[in-house]
Amino acid sequence: MSHFAKLDENNIVVAVVVGRQEDDGLEAELSARTGDRYVQTSYNTQGGIHLGGGVPLRKNYAGIGYTYDEARDAFIPPKPHPSWTLNEQTCLWEPPVPHPNDDNFWNWDETNQQWVQS
Repeated sequence: MSHFAKLDENNIVVAVVVGRQEDDGLEAELSARTGDRYVQTSYNTQGGIHLGGGVPLRKNYAGIGYTYDEARDAFIPPKPHPSWTLNEQTCLWEPPVPHPNDDNFWNWDETNQQWVQS
């Protein structure tokens, strides 16, 4: 199956629909038929890596609220906190302090710019 992100006039994803993989040109057909803009996305792509070892498509799988950046040809998730910066390679947001690498649950405290154990 192929997945297509429906974009609004600001390139924000408003829906993700499924089509058949064998339908060549479905992205253009959907756009022409509906008058809306559709861009293909792959649920196997995250952070610019294809999880199945294939070719990544548009950096990240599109989700509602994501932005399609034409210059980067990438889907970028909403910015979670003002202090986070966009990693240009992965098109994912990164905190100013790395996430602790342990088995605990952590939440970002934007006011104090630190991770707080939940």
